[in-house]
Amino acid sequence: MVKIVQHLWFEKDMEAAVRLYTSLIPGSSISWTSAVPADNPSGAAGSVKAAAFMIGDQSYMAIEAGPLDPFNHSFSIVVECESQAEIDRLWDALKEGGSVEQCGWLRDRWGLCWQITPKRLGELMRDRDPAKARRVTEAMLKMVKLEIAVLDAVASEP
Repeated sequence: MVKIVQHLWFEKDMEAAVRLYTSLIPGSSISWTSAVPADNPSGAAGSVKAAAFMIGDQSYMAIEAGPLDPFNHSFSIVVECESQAEIDRLWDALKEGGSVEQCGWLRDRWGLCWQITPKRLGELMRDRDPAKARRVTEAMLKMVKLEIAVLDAVASEP
């Protein structure tokens, strides 16, 4: 069986990022971290670091090896939340030192894109009533941090 692992390239502070990510999502863990030894041709001792970790049930590897290509929207981590309290907790922790964007997107302090979304949003957007799904989608597009109560209220409108 083939195993798929996402790989993230950090310019700096990879270990701090990995510690934050694994502390925020239940069931997460760091498998290992390492630094390049002195005799490695990839760079000076300690100049390249690597890690393997789990965020929830997803496998990741990371490398800290100086600047290359910055993170962008073509890769994001989607976190589907059951409650508004969970959305608020993750949103507040991940936006610290980063920036917020429309539709539940944010960039953390390392530039990695996240989508913090309520599970309820998907349910409402797949509703059999196309008018309800459209209202919910239109409301979501106007939000920055997604609010479950607002989405439910819009879905309930006649």
